[in-house]
Amino acid sequence: MDMLRFATAGSVDDGKSTLIGRLLFDSKSIFEDQLAAVERTSAARGEEFTNLALLTDGLRAEREQGITIDVAYRYFATPRRKFIIADTPGHIQYTRNMVTGASTADLAIILVDARKGILEQSRRHAFLATLLRVPHLVVAINKMDLVDYDEAVYERIVAEFTEFAAGLDAADLTFIPISALHGDNVIERSPNMPWYEGPSLLHLLEHVHIASDRNLVDVRFPVQYVIRDEGRGYAGQIAGGVLRPGDEVVHLPSGSATTVERIDGPAGPVEEAFAPMSVALRLAGDIDISRGDLIARPGDRPRAVQDVDATVCWMAPGRTLTAGSKLLVKHTTRTASAEVADLAYRLDVNTLRRDETATELGLNEIGRVSLRADRPLFVDDYARNRRTGGFILVDAETAETVAAGMISPNG
Repeated sequence: MDMLRFATAGSVDDGKSTLIGRLLFDSKSIFEDQLAAVERTSAARGEEFTNLALLTDGLRAEREQGITIDVAYRYFATPRRKFIIADTPGHIQYTRNMVTGASTADLAIILVDARKGILEQSRRHAFLATLLRVPHLVVAINKMDLVDYDEAVYERIVAEFTEFAAGLDAADLTFIPISALHGDNVIERSPNMPWYEGPSLLHLLEHVHIASDRNLVDVRFPVQYVIRDEGRGYAGQIAGGVLRPGDEVVHLPSGSATTVERIDGPAGPVEEAFAPMSVALRLAGDIDISRGDLIARPGDRPRAVQDVDATVCWMAPGRTLTAGSKLLVKHTTRTASAEVADLAYRLDVNTLRRDETATELGLNEIGRVSLRADRPLFVDDYARNRRTGGFILVDAETAETVAAGMISPNG
């Protein structure tokens, strides 16, 4: 049974937490004591219904303010698939939280309040999802019960969002009208919207095809750990491609060629390994391989670069990113010292306009930078491989993650 990672996003009070609570409740993925606690809290707040949003708004500060301020991860499963949900906040000041939650997602659900239509935050979240190359985008038009399940309202929002999305790189875009509060079109198709002929949200989540989203062409194996027992093994998670015993591979940075003798999985030897499996490789010959090195195909290598052009989201409160900033760059399992050589522009995520006069990036701001690393990094474009095209920037003194970046040759 495979796993789907998906993120939810949307404007404040669009119903993200309620939707996740509905998915957990209707898929029978919560314990009786959890439900009882939610029922008690709902009653204490004077609510006439069980507030399923409380299943995800677990922080006391969030409950008191009625908002979600952090990325809340939840897990559930159906007979067809396992799921990891990242419930990301809607406020602009928490852009970094959405970047964190969506960076590993296979699918993003953007909620839109049927009464309000497409808002600035809806556009921003759609842009961020496509910037992060989330392969599948679902626009869930929520609170249809509050507009009397009117098809015309749904069609108007679909038309407006489709026009906006034409300027984005959204490969797979789906619209679903729902009521998270009442469960319409969440688990089962709703009789209240007979005009809607598409799948329920859970049906789509169970059946969306994600295997082809991963790069199974370019072999990329960042070495995480060297195993020393009866020989030498190299443990890590495959970031791309397919490996089999007997395959010819090349070690980077040395460029030494060798072959795969054996592949060990958690339960023993395997005849085939592919992204995102975690395995240990046994290679022929004696090559000096360390953590941070990378194994690829001889005729299909990543770029070895020290100068990196990338789009970054700055995540550090109380400080800014400027040309000349010195940081650590962590790319796959490799760490290098780096300096920001240039800040090309700051991007307004609401208007998509570039400010080429910007001299710094502040908290939650996104911009285009050039980095100079002190050692080669083995990179692909983020559009081709999110694992080898993404990185984080770290403060060397505090070990704090201060930025996330996506490598691309063109801004």
